[in-house]
Amino acid sequence: MKNQKPNWTKSELQVYILLLCANADKKETEEELEMILSKVPKKTFGKMYAKFHKHSEDERLEKVERVIQNHDYSDMELAAFRREMYKIFFTDCNFSMLEKRLDWTLDNILY
Repeated sequence: MKNQKPNWTKSELQVYILLLCANADKKETEEELEMILSKVPKKTFGKMYAKFHKHSEDERLEKVERVIQNHDYSDMELAAFRREMYKIFFTDCNFSMLEKRLDWTLDNILY
């Protein structure tokens, strides 16, 4: 793995983290993917979806941790972002242990 930080925009990082949330229970539903796609251009979604599926779970979290440091998020931006994450988690009306674990991990990374 390269030690270089990925140079992703806030939008690209958002897609990547929302894909993490959709994939937390190891199954991305069509509804989750459509919800993510509705927030960004198709080109951005396609680019980040391809990158996401090339990485292992550990690599995904490492990349998020590195890229988040490239951006200064306000408290309002982080709160809005958390709401989007929870929408993805709850599309199936179930907050599984795997999703809870990822939520805790992302909470530590984002804050």
